[in-house]
Amino acid sequence: MNLDPASTQRPPVLERRPMNLEPLASFHVELDPILDLGDSPWGRRRVINIVGGSFEGPRLSGVVLPGGADWQVVHADGAISVDTRYTLRTHDGALLYISTSGVRHGPPEVLDRLARGEEVDPSEYYFRLFCRFETGDERYLWLNRTLAVASAARAASAVRYDAYTLT
Repeated sequence: MNLDPASTQRPPVLERRPMNLEPLASFHVELDPILDLGDSPWGRRRVINIVGGSFEGPRLSGVVLPGGADWQVVHADGAISVDTRYTLRTHDGALLYISTSGVRHGPPEVLDRLARGEEVDPSEYYFRLFCRFETGDERYLWLNRTLAVASAARAASAVRYDAYTLT
């Protein structure tokens, strides 16, 4: 076996395809008060039930159905791991499953203001999501093969986010 680094071949460089962000929809997700389950081995577990909302965009619009939740973990440094799953109904009657995962963090004083339900400028903290969709509706099968990212903001009883597909 020849272990001489000069004699090893490098894999071919693949042609890079630039990624772009295409607006998908703006979401407004209404929330119940936080259910605090306490400290677990992974952090402080919280569940926030989803009670409704709406979404509007160039290729996707409709309502957020009641049900589903955000099963989040608050870590020792105050950062929150987001894990949501809920159902959407489009303007033309299709049902879509959406799951998001993400992170929210910022300076302790900003996170304290959010925890008290105060309006906080989203530029004062980081809140980003990765979105996946699932459906059997023929009109929206493209969503099953689409990845989306979002920039989010927390309000007292809602989350708002702008989602973009990665093209």
